[in-house]
Formats: sequence, structure tokens, C-alpha cells
Amino acid sequence: MQVSIEISLYPLAEQTYKSQIWGFIDNLKAIDGLAVVTNGMSTQVFGDYDLATSTVMAEIKKVHQALGAAVFVCKFIAGDRQRVEARN
Repeated sequence: MQVSIEISLYPLAEQTYKSQIWGFIDNLKAIDGLAVVTNGMSTQVFGDYDLATSTVMAEIKKVHQALGAAVFVCKFIAGDRQRVEARN
């Protein structure tokens, strides 16, 4: 089963947070089997349901451990919406 996940990360830390955001994205991009697309407002992850959800949750945990305070807004939808959007 495939999944599409849209994620927005809002660090609440006083420190420089751009490196944490890019680190989060780079870690997702490093996983074979996931397609990761970014834009100015969110990161979209497409791939196998179990791989994508477990990877995203592990990366969210790393950010929380590093920053202590960060808000994630996530949307999950079954299926590969990247391929559906490309056809339209």
C-alpha cells in the first residue's frame, strides 16, 4: 500500500532552526524507496506506507530530541498522490 504525507515543520527554538529543517528534509531524501518533494510551505513524502510512516515518525522524534520544541503539521492520504497529480 502506498501513502502520501505532507509535512510542515515549525521549530519553536530560539536557536538557528533552518539547519534543523534542512536536516529533517535531507534525512528523508536519503531513504531509498521514498520520493521527497519540497516547496516553500511543506515537504511531501511518497512511498510504501510502512516505510514512509515509520521514517517520518523517526525523523520527527529526532527533531523533538534536538530542539525540544517544534510543531509538525502532517496530512496522510492513502495512495501515491504524486502520480495522480502528475497525470492531471
